[in-house]
Amino acid sequence: MGKKTTFNISKNDNFSEWYSEILAKAEVTDLRYGVKGFVVIRPWGARIIDKMYRIYESALRATGHDPAIFPAVIPEDNFKREASHVKGFSSELFWLDKKQGEDKLALRPTSETAFYDMYKIWIRSYRDLPMKMYQRANVFRNETKATRPLIRSREFHWIESHDVFASKKDAEMQVQDDIVMTEEVMHKIFGVPFLPMRRPQWDKFPGAEYTIGSDVVMPDGRVIQQPSTHLISQHFTKAFNVKFVDEKEKEKSPWMTCYGPCMSRMLSSVLSLHGDDSGLVLPYTLAPVQVVIVPFDGDGVKSAVDDVRAQLLKEYIDVKVDDSDKRPGEKFFYWEMKGVPFRMEIGEKELAKDEVSLFIRDTKEKISVSIRDLPETIKNLGAEYDERLIARADENFGSSVVDCASKSDIKKALNSGKVARFSFCSCEKEGADCAEFVEKDLQARVMGTRGDVDEKAKGKCLICGKKANAVVYAGKSY
Repeated sequence: MGKKTTFNISKNDNFSEWYSEILAKAEVTDLRYGVKGFVVIRPWGARIIDKMYRIYESALRATGHDPAIFPAVIPEDNFKREASHVKGFSSELFWLDKKQGEDKLALRPTSETAFYDMYKIWIRSYRDLPMKMYQRANVFRNETKATRPLIRSREFHWIESHDVFASKKDAEMQVQDDIVMTEEVMHKIFGVPFLPMRRPQWDKFPGAEYTIGSDVVMPDGRVIQQPSTHLISQHFTKAFNVKFVDEKEKEKSPWMTCYGPCMSRMLSSVLSLHGDDSGLVLPYTLAPVQVVIVPFDGDGVKSAVDDVRAQLLKEYIDVKVDDSDKRPGEKFFYWEMKGVPFRMEIGEKELAKDEVSLFIRDTKEKISVSIRDLPETIKNLGAEYDERLIARADENFGSSVVDCASKSDIKKALNSGKVARFSFCSCEKEGADCAEFVEKDLQARVMGTRGDVDEKAKGKCLICGKKANAVVYAGKSY
């Protein structure tokens, strides 16, 4: 049994129970909708996701992406045009009942086939390139494995960008730019560190030449894939007859990439990595309420609270006044559990000193802050707050990868909730037997090789003993 805490569940001792309970207690999701794999995201969760969407969309637009809105249904014929794509998604499709005289339609599992069907119309000349579009969308996959809210679902809330370039070089630069965007947004703003992994050939996106997945290590040691980016095979491009005329009037097939940051799944990592035994710990940048004001009875308190609230709102700080009839202790517990970064207490005692009392959620420290220039003070404290969360997440992440020199080392690392790094024969087809050993005997999966740095292999594959041609990472996933 773990020690008793404010939230009464130890995250380190029982992450699974902690995760399920905090989603319910903090009113992030509700599982009582009655359809397996589909969850209701409640206002607290929806407001966090909305901020995540806004930040990601801002980053995409700053890099030349335009928004679009595509239908949620895709004709069956679109899937059939590229064999590996339809094969990769055939078991996951939700089909709509076919009406007489109409094409069979599927709910989109992803939108390459929808975008490319339009790109063949919109793209004519090299002057039309690059074409970079994205959409905010939900996608549907008939997941057959055990589902977990936000982590593994049948409905994803995400952004997908679909980019078209005249050359393979430009497309591959976009893949690297996508990795950088994941670093700048998911890591440096949301506080979620990751490993950019080039997937083995047997585990790439259906229809891609190669895939880079952003792997995050959760508190229980399991790995969850966050944004992935793909260099799409020209077989796919040609199947949709997307062409352009170059400067020399020669017809060519362009190169395409796609990138998919999933807001609902990223939320699971944000909540899991930063939370503690008292509940959620939300980054200041993402918190639906950044400051909650708890007023106490006394002369001039209401007027002062109204003034402080107005000052904070004027500077775009999300603030809420809790003037409910609950006892102060109940209010403190509730907002601490919800993960609000700052709790501001204002009473006669504070006003006599021209101060407010400020409780800081992550350090659980209470400080006195001058009431003057309060918005600027909160903004500065908020920036420091997020820096601390990122630093703590990075510190935990730094110890999550273990170098292995034998099969037993790999097994030990995986069983202790770590990611194993080791020499491997190949991430092409011939490595599939060794990957099968990792999957079946070690109950893990080969995540791939680093997609951002070139790690040189030495010695022999730790699984089969043949010459090593890759340094791979393996981990247990959901």
